[in-house]
Amino acid sequence: MDLTLPPRVTDRAYARLSEIIETTGAPKALRVAVEGGGCSGFQYDIRLEDAALPDDMVLEKDGLQVLVDTVSLPFLTNAVIDFSEELIGARFVIENPNASSSCGCGTSFSI
Repeated sequence: MDLTLPPRVTDRAYARLSEIIETTGAPKALRVAVEGGGCSGFQYDIRLEDAALPDDMVLEKDGLQVLVDTVSLPFLTNAVIDFSEELIGARFVIENPNASSSCGCGTSFSI
């Protein structure tokens, strides 16, 4: 049995999104998309948006929204959207079981 699940957003990622919204004072959603390009074939595009589009999957917790478009969704099946704080910086990260390889930057991957 093949279980394909939508991406999961960690509490840490929702908490960081909440901090960003509090700092900017503007209600925003976090968009996670997959685009062609990058050094491994695909790359993640993570940005803030004002609202969901009609075909978006909306992952929501406590009024906070993470958006994934229908084209990107198959590439993010069973993935985990997280937020990481390290010495080199803080950023949203994707733990993607579909990626056969990724590059050192963490934003580019191949399937």
